[in-house]
Amino acid sequence: MSQFEFIFSLYSLLLGLSLVELLSGLGKTVKARLHVDEEAKAGYRIGWLTPLLGLFVMLDLLSFWGAAWAVRDIIAVSGGWMMGTMLFASAYYLAAHLVFPESIPKNGDLDPHYFHVRRIVFGMLFALLVVQLTFYLSHPDLTTRLVNPTALILTAVLVILMTAAFFVKSKAMNIAVLIALIIRYAAVYLI
Repeated sequence: MSQFEFIFSLYSLLLGLSLVELLSGLGKTVKARLHVDEEAKAGYRIGWLTPLLGLFVMLDLLSFWGAAWAVRDIIAVSGGWMMGTMLFASAYYLAAHLVFPESIPKNGDLDPHYFHVRRIVFGMLFALLVVQLTFYLSHPDLTTRLVNPTALILTAVLVILMTAAFFVKSKAMNIAVLIALIIRYAAVYLI
């Protein structure tokens, strides 16, 4: 087992649990919607905000999972690497855990939950992005990945959209920003 494989097993375990947390939250939400009696279904709205946030967090998490491959030659088994890996991936788990509510509100509307947790979730993801960029800039081999026009533009778009998601107030604008964030990741993955 290489040093990368040893450290990555911890990272992938925690990121995998983060994906499970998101999918579990979505599953509970859909299941609750299916089990509402017919009279209550008219007032039960999952909405767009929370599921879109869940999809964005999944795509963002996937980007960090892929980014681990970029650092595979730098990783060394040490207490610092293990602690850093655990803290980084644990922050993702916490963000993923917050996306969907523990229990579905009686009125079935998840929009208030989104507005309650979005700043925490986006704040955590933004902090993880800053940590990643700082780490990349501290290693000359990785800096070249960031200092090219495409990477700079994609990173700037991500930062601008995440900042907008943190501050915009209207439901429609939040939906638009979340869709733009998802399209940005879809474009990165498919290009």
